Amino acid sequence: SWAPFYHPSGAYLIFATNLHGFGNFELYLVDREGKREPVRVTYTEGFDGLPVFSPDGTQLLWTSNRTSGKQSQLFLADWNDMKARQLLGIGPGITRQVSPESQPAIPDITSTESEIRSEDLRLHVTRLASDSMEGRLTGTEGARQATEYVAGVFRALGFEPGGEDGTYFQHFEFTSGINLGLDNQLKVVVEGQDRSDLEVDHDWRPLSFSKTGVFEPAGVVFAGYGIAAPGTATLEEYDSFVHLDVRDKWVMVFRFLPEDVSPELRQHLARHSSLRYKAMVVRDRGARGLIVVSGPNSGVKQQLVKLTFDVSLAGTSIGAISVTDDLAGQMIMSAGKDLKEIQGQLDTGKPVMGFEIPDFQLEVGVAIQQEKRLGRNVLALLRAPESVGETVVVGAHVDHLGRGGSTNSLAREEEAEQIHYGADDNASGVGGLLEIAQYLANEKNSGQLPMRRDLLMAAWSGEELGRLGSVYFTEQLAKEKSSLKLFPGISAYLNLDMVGRLREHVVIQGVGSSPIWRQEIERRNVPVGLPIMTQEESYLPTDATSFYLKGIPILSAFTGSHSDYHTPRDSADKINYEGAQRISRLMALITRSLLVRDEAPQYVEMTRPEQSARRANLRAYLGTIPDYAQTDVLGMKLSGVAKGGPSELAGVRGGDVIVELAGKKIENIYDYTYTIEALKVGEAVRMVVLRDGGRLTITVTPGSRD
Repeated sequence: SWAPFYHPSGAYLIFATNLHGFGNFELYLVDREGKREPVRVTYTEGFDGLPVFSPDGTQLLWTSNRTSGKQSQLFLADWNDMKARQLLGIGPGITRQVSPESQPAIPDITSTESEIRSEDLRLHVTRLASDSMEGRLTGTEGARQATEYVAGVFRALGFEPGGEDGTYFQHFEFTSGINLGLDNQLKVVVEGQDRSDLEVDHDWRPLSFSKTGVFEPAGVVFAGYGIAAPGTATLEEYDSFVHLDVRDKWVMVFRFLPEDVSPELRQHLARHSSLRYKAMVVRDRGARGLIVVSGPNSGVKQQLVKLTFDVSLAGTSIGAISVTDDLAGQMIMSAGKDLKEIQGQLDTGKPVMGFEIPDFQLEVGVAIQQEKRLGRNVLALLRAPESVGETVVVGAHVDHLGRGGSTNSLAREEEAEQIHYGADDNASGVGGLLEIAQYLANEKNSGQLPMRRDLLMAAWSGEELGRLGSVYFTEQLAKEKSSLKLFPGISAYLNLDMVGRLREHVVIQGVGSSPIWRQEIERRNVPVGLPIMTQEESYLPTDATSFYLKGIPILSAFTGSHSDYHTPRDSADKINYEGAQRISRLMALITRSLLVRDEAPQYVEMTRPEQSARRANLRAYLGTIPDYAQTDVLGMKLSGVAKGGPSELAGVRGGDVIVELAGKKIENIYDYTYTIEALKVGEAVRMVVLRDGGRLTITVTPGSRD
């Protein structure tokens, strides 16, 4: 059985097998989990193999020698996704597949009006955040239904297709996750005797960035925490590899960093403690591979490092695995050492010499598979009668987290695998996008909009996975233009991301990207009357950044984070539709101005912030939810706290402003993140917050993030 190919929905795959005879290859289907009996597709004697689906999943292409001369040729057939799912017993497929020759179904929007209304926003948000769309995770059936709905609205409004081959869709392939392959094997050789009963996912597990393949038997050395950090004016050098030869050996290291050291040393070592950094260090010293053990004193929830999808798909040229404390302890014992005792010594910060584990070798086989899927953007055009050759783009991301799974869900333990509806994030933005489209289309059709520029409306996919859709769009356009800068061909980009929870004010971000924005916002807000806070920052964690990096002025509307963010609790009934209506109206009026103005807005290049709110090295967990919309106070304001988390248990509340943590002054989120690096799990610290005009001191005990 070979040559597997996933259907674009990701629900099942097709493959070739010679189950019916050595030279008789037939095509079969199987569900993605392999839980059901495979279903036969072809029935012709001879060769049928190398199957691939079209990007929209409506056709199958494969190689067959079913010709008169028995010569292999390519064959193309229509594909019935609904029937395939029925035969596999995996439920109904997409309501209606879209091929280049067809158009999306037109939703019933006869009840909507050309003016931007809260009732119409409710209609769109409720539909996008419904059970049937299952959280709209990019590359899934729910996401395809959501993009089908959005495209259908654009078509109903009279927008032209702006995607591929005369459709409203732009497809892109992406890696949606990683899985263990079939050939993972760990064999321990002790004094010539093999132990091959070790189970992957139970006794050991590859790290996501490990080199794949078979690693011949090699010896093992122990190198403490595996950290090599240079000294500073106030801190001594820390080196786990003093007098230790690791060449062509497996190097065992503890997972994190010493626990019982000063906050200053923790912060210093944190920059050298990530697993990728440790792998780089041992690789550069000539090691065969890296063995990671959490250690008895670490207090982790799971001893083995999770096989999580890494944003960077780049691996390393050495093997990298994690093992249980029990297995590591057995290995250490052969050198006359005790794992818990060694970790206790290392946790004090005192140097402990590394050592070789005698008469001990590892033979390792690592197999990791990347799972590919197709996502698609929705693109729709409203053309100017006499365009100046420029386009204004208005966008919002349509995707969300599905059922959480391997995404960055913040769901509680009891909410695992529930639908993350994403009503605010970002059905609210897409609803606003559709309302703006209807308003501007009506303005043009009634002769009240003398457009000088074309308008492109875009619903992006893959934002939650790293701005995949908008990055693909801008990079493809840059290739076509043979230029890194897309301005003034695209004269401006306006973004709506999480505009459904208006409370005290809406935040308009990216104001520093053009000198015209402040005046534009002030003028267009006169008939709307929104309470507005502006932010200069143009490097944002949303699709607007994809455009700003290509030299395009941007604006992005945002009403702030909240305790329901990235959880199943972000539902349509919690949206402030009147607030979303006012924000959509403001963005519509700014868009209208951009379409008719004489000159394109000037682009201002800003310096990328040197600091960022890192989370890669954070061990301690406090359960706080920052209010990213807050900029007018010194400190870090919280929009909420995680239920059952350390902060809630200590009495911290949403609305509190953290001004001090563990004796360190907190003036912004960067101060806060930097300070958390110095906290020890289980060791109580003092937090000072501003609440109701006063200062309140609270004792918080950090939990473990892992």
